[in-house]
Amino acid sequence: MKLIVPMAGKGTRLRPHTHVTPKPLLPVLGASMVEHIVGTFVKVLPKKIEEAVFILGPDFPKSVQDLLTSICAKFDIKASFGVQEVAQGTAHAIYCAREHLHGEIVSVFADTLFLMDKVESLDADVISWVKEVEDPSRFGVIVRNEKGDAIGFVEKPTELISNEALIGIYYVKEGADLKAKIEHIMDNNMCSPRGEYELTDAFDLMLKDGASMSTATVNDWLDCGTIPALVETTFFMMDKPENLKKAGKVENSVIIEPVYIAEGVLIQNSVIGPYVSLEANAQVEGSVIKNSILFAKAKIKDANLTDSVIGHDALVVGNPAKANIGDHAEMRV
Repeated sequence: MKLIVPMAGKGTRLRPHTHVTPKPLLPVLGASMVEHIVGTFVKVLPKKIEEAVFILGPDFPKSVQDLLTSICAKFDIKASFGVQEVAQGTAHAIYCAREHLHGEIVSVFADTLFLMDKVESLDADVISWVKEVEDPSRFGVIVRNEKGDAIGFVEKPTELISNEALIGIYYVKEGADLKAKIEHIMDNNMCSPRGEYELTDAFDLMLKDGASMSTATVNDWLDCGTIPALVETTFFMMDKPENLKKAGKVENSVIIEPVYIAEGVLIQNSVIGPYVSLEANAQVEGSVIKNSILFAKAKIKDANLTDSVIGHDALVVGNPAKANIGDHAEMRV
């Protein structure tokens, strides 16, 4: 079985934190979004993932491939790569892995995290994971007949036809069938109203040709695509004690739970928490911090921070109260 992970987007809604780091490689409690995703499917799928195929942007550095390869090595998975030179939609993104589209595949988009139960069986040609939402107009949705059978998809419906949103996870029993439908869509320029090749249109063609479809759901669907969403997801994960860590060194300081403290962190003469995530080798001195994320090697001194996100290797000195600064930036007040 293969895991297909499109991650070529520029992550503009997460800037300044994605100027250097691709969005799916931003950390959530010690592991990147991609590592969380790969680890989740290793645990829940009933068959072993042999290969993970990552669809990257054309300007991604070689270090991204190296990091993804090391992540896959943790799970005894082969890492492969495709490149999406120009973004032309979700179907086009999957098609950039066309050399690998054969046999069983699971595709998942890399800007959300999922908490889900073990999948007991893969009993259809196509399985779409869904979650009920209040406003389905922002998503693709599943369409059912009067018997309740899943019969099709609609991308971003303008009227309420279903509140079962497609959450970006799909199982396909034979990847070559999906590849053929995507090629048909592209060869015939079957673009959506927004001018893109949609994966849901490819699945619709599979269903019209007789493919069977079923649905599954997740316990939690956690968005990481914007800064507020990334913060909310991080804090949601911190409410689960099994996700918390207390490493590093804490000297003459007060910790107010929940707090995540990664390896190499140094906290001196400070009050930390609640809801603070300190990634590896972050340093805090003489400060009060709550409701904030400090990425790896961030340094805070003599500050009173709340509702802040501080980038990798960034430095904050003084008392800005609230800050959102990217990697390697400095703020002195």
